[in-house]
Amino acid sequence: MDEVLLRSLTPGVLAVLVRRGADFAAAEDAVQEALIEALRVWPRDPPRDAKGWLVTVAWRKFLDATRADAARRRREDLVDEEPAAGPAPAADDTLQLYFLCAHPSLTPSSAVALTLRAVGGLTTRQIARAYLVPEATMAQRISRAKRTVSGVRFDRPGDVATVLRVLYLVFNEGYSGDVDLAAEAIRLTRQLAARSDHPEVWGLLALMLLHHARRAARTAPDGGLVPLAEQDRGRWDTRLIAEGVRILQAALARDRLGEFQAQAAIAALHADAQTPEETDWVQIVEWYDELVRLNGSPVVRLNRAVAVGEADGPRAGLAALAELDSELPRHSAVAAYLHERDGDRATAARLYAEAARKAPNLAERDHLTRRAARLNTDRSR
Repeated sequence: MDEVLLRSLTPGVLAVLVRRGADFAAAEDAVQEALIEALRVWPRDPPRDAKGWLVTVAWRKFLDATRADAARRRREDLVDEEPAAGPAPAADDTLQLYFLCAHPSLTPSSAVALTLRAVGGLTTRQIARAYLVPEATMAQRISRAKRTVSGVRFDRPGDVATVLRVLYLVFNEGYSGDVDLAAEAIRLTRQLAARSDHPEVWGLLALMLLHHARRAARTAPDGGLVPLAEQDRGRWDTRLIAEGVRILQAALARDRLGEFQAQAAIAALHADAQTPEETDWVQIVEWYDELVRLNGSPVVRLNRAVAVGEADGPRAGLAALAELDSELPRHSAVAAYLHERDGDRATAARLYAEAARKAPNLAERDHLTRRAARLNTDRSR
């Protein structure tokens, strides 16, 4: 059974059911039942047209549930509209489904959470981590969003800003290595850029390309993380960097600065440096100041503290870090790095070990553990 194939087909099947009149929650349940049926049937009897098979079975599941629900008897006239088995259109409905999930009846944060869960393939835990909230809180938010759109016709797509936020978070989760979604996020953002002249669409695409250009250098042969300063810059994809810079320059020329453009400008400055020592940290801090003005989130301020530590020295960075909540994810890792640069190896080793215990994935945990061990070994000599 090709589970990757099933996952790739899910958004398109869900979009077909929604277009045929199914409310989102019922359509999602029907698609999940169809996937379970596929896992049972396909190993011994694979279909010639996988998507057509899933559409047919999911639609039947939806109709069965509709007939069983007395409160929704008004949907029984859809029985005669059951699609016939056979080839389904090969159109890519994923981006359309992102817009449909960003429904005007939902708040932006709820629309993003629902889309990440239903279409983006992220777990509730991953979404909660992205929003810096407990998993239980995010589960309740997603459940409320499903209830809100239950019974609503999806004939009013959401706005571009909400879809951009979803794509950004999907890319970040894929880039972290937990789920390989980065390339898919770039593909969908390219589609969106082709049909929109919104500067932030282009800013997000530039940001994704500039980060993705460094992906090959981010991991060692053993799978361990390689920090930016230690990466082999000869492995960076210069073609993607050039494209990202070109797109960013066109977006900035519109003089409608947004947070994705500001982040892309920071990424471009990193990409422009031939060596870590050549990085223009002063200008990076200036861009972070712009980003704080546009989006003063704790994560942005945390990253700014690192930049300040590079531009003005580690003690200046620690002073900026002191203004932030110590429970913020990766706060301990940043504090450890700045203390290490300031020569306080004992404190740095302790904080690296603390950060390792809080790490969101195994690769980051191993990286932080090794840094703590290296400092402890150096001190014992």
